[in-house]
Amino acid sequence: MYDFEKVKDFTNTTVEKISESKYIRDKRIVHSVTLACAFGVVFGMCAAANTGTQPVTFSTTAGITSVLASNSAAYSGSATAGISSVLAVNLDVENALNSSDSAVISTAASDSSDVDYGYENLGMGKCAGNLNVRETPSEGGKLLGKLPEHGAVEILKEEDGWYQIESGELEGYVKAEYIATGDEAYEIAADEIATMATVTGDGLRIRQEPSTDSPVIINLNSGEKLPVVEKLDGWVKVSVDSDEGYVSADFVEIADELPTAKSLDELAYGAGVSDVRVNLVNNALQYVGNRYVWGGTSLTNGVDCSGFTMQIYAQYGIYLPHSSRAQAGYGRAISASEAQPGDLFFYGSGGISHVAIYMGGGQIVHASSARTGIKISNAFYRSPLKVVTLLH
Repeated sequence: MYDFEKVKDFTNTTVEKISESKYIRDKRIVHSVTLACAFGVVFGMCAAANTGTQPVTFSTTAGITSVLASNSAAYSGSATAGISSVLAVNLDVENALNSSDSAVISTAASDSSDVDYGYENLGMGKCAGNLNVRETPSEGGKLLGKLPEHGAVEILKEEDGWYQIESGELEGYVKAEYIATGDEAYEIAADEIATMATVTGDGLRIRQEPSTDSPVIINLNSGEKLPVVEKLDGWVKVSVDSDEGYVSADFVEIADELPTAKSLDELAYGAGVSDVRVNLVNNALQYVGNRYVWGGTSLTNGVDCSGFTMQIYAQYGIYLPHSSRAQAGYGRAISASEAQPGDLFFYGSGGISHVAIYMGGGQIVHASSARTGIKISNAFYRSPLKVVTLLH
């Protein structure tokens, strides 16, 4: 009889050793290598039992090839011979665990680079906060947009310490020192990838429950991207700002996506818009890409929707409470068609639960959700419940 408890101990120890590696971060790799180890040991035991050879000896650091090699006679001509030869190729756990860092990095790199993120030359932002995207490779170049801390880019070329990149709908230049490439980029991407649902038609109804009989809580327009919470049979549970609801799977496209740069195109304010309004909006835009934190009030370290509007307006001598519902009671109510840059748009399902700053041109800037942070959206990505003006 062979002690199968030793197989269990051997497997658990292998998991611990592989998991300790800072380079092997994908649990699937850990599980795959561990299963290979366990299979190798079990096959050796079974083959030895059938042929009368010496039983497999266990060591928590023994490599799979050493186990196989010590029982080569047991494998010869047996039904497990093909399996043992496959396992023996590149599955020397002892060597993998005890090899130099460079060898482990090489193994991790080959695994991570096999993942297709939709980029030919992937780069990932690695600076603290947003990275400026400029029109030319110069600190004095016109600012085109912002790349989030861990935003993804397609690197087109390098030029004097700058990368020319494409990200989202934006093309420009970023400082190369703030972009991770190669293995480092893939490690960051593995943590940042998220499943998103893109709305494919205007007037998409988000319901309270996954049923056409359920009440509609939000209407969304084409092109909006929503974090996927759960995929069901014919329905998708999505997150919209601080709300959650269900959409028909027929009207969204599901894909795994990485965060990308956001454009800061100059706004066409039109005649008669005060300098205060223009300044307030431009001030708010500098925080695009920063973190969303529920209950937060820091524009740089994390803020929620009402904390964002509260802090921006406080810089202009207007002090609002930290509540979107309460903020809706301030100022003068106006129609959406009367809105000017700096006015507040309020949204919600069954009541006000979200607030944003109108930029003009049919756009808003707001602290949306933990996934998307502070971002720019179409002002009518969902139907506003109220619009108020506090500026003159």
